[in-house]
Amino acid sequence: MTRTIVITGGTHGIGKALAHHHAARGDQVVVVASGSRPHEDTPGIRFVRCDLSSLRHTHDLVNRLATEHPVIDALILAAFRFNPVRVVTEEGFEHTFALYVLNRHVLAEGLRGPLERAAAPVIVNLCGAGQGGRIHWDDLQLTKSYRPLTATMQGARAGELLGAAYVAERVRYVLYNPVFVATGLHEPFRQPLRGIVRAASAVFAQPVSRAIPPIAALVDRPPAEPLTMWRRGRRLAHAVDVDEARRFEETVRALSDRRRPG
Repeated sequence: MTRTIVITGGTHGIGKALAHHHAARGDQVVVVASGSRPHEDTPGIRFVRCDLSSLRHTHDLVNRLATEHPVIDALILAAFRFNPVRVVTEEGFEHTFALYVLNRHVLAEGLRGPLERAAAPVIVNLCGAGQGGRIHWDDLQLTKSYRPLTATMQGARAGELLGAAYVAERVRYVLYNPVFVATGLHEPFRQPLRGIVRAASAVFAQPVSRAIPPIAALVDRPPAEPLTMWRRGRRLAHAVDVDEARRFEETVRALSDRRRPG
C-alpha cells in the first residue's frame, strides 16, 4: 500500500534526502518549501511552494493538504533556517520562532485528522531535542537581546514541550536530533566565520547519507509510545514538565489562532 509522506523543508539537506529515500521506496512524497523545485523530475515527489514562516500561508497549506490527502501516514517537520541576525516576518514574529515553533505546531495540529486515518501515523520533528534549551517567557520574540543560538535553543525546547502536549489517539510523536550534519550550515554566515564553519563541517559533520537510515526507520516503524526523543539514532530518556508543556502549548495556540485568516 502506497503511503503519503509530507516533508517540510524537503528541498535541501536531510529533508531532501528523506524525500528521495521514500520516493525510491514507492511512497507518495509531498515536499513543502519556499524555494525552487529541485525534485520536479523525480517520480513520486510532488512539490508545493509555501512560505512556512507565514501563519496565514501555513493555515492555507493545512487546508490544501487535508483536502488533497485525506490520509497522511507521516509528517516530517524539517524546515529550518539559521538566522545570524534577527529577522521579523510580515506578521511580526521573530523568524526562527515563526518557522521552528508556530509553523510546526499549526501543521501537527491541523493535519491531525488525515494522520489519524493512517495505519501507523507518525510525526517526526527534526529538532535539537535533549540539548537543554529554555523558553524565554518574558520575551518569546527575543526583542531585547537576539542571539542566533538562543533562538535555536528556544526552538529546540519548544519542540519538546509541544511534543509532550500533543495528544492524539494513534499518532506517534518523535523528537529527533540529528546533531551535526553536513547540510550547508555555513551558508548564512559572512566571511571569515563562513569559512570556519565550512571547515568544521567538513571535519566533524555527519554525512547526510548516514543520518537518513535511523530517521527513515522511525517512519517505517513508529515507536509504540506516544512521545519518544532521539539523538543521532539513540533513544533518550525524557522528562518534560507537564505544566510547562501545557502552558507553552496554550501560548502558542493563542498566537497561531490569532493570526488565522478569515
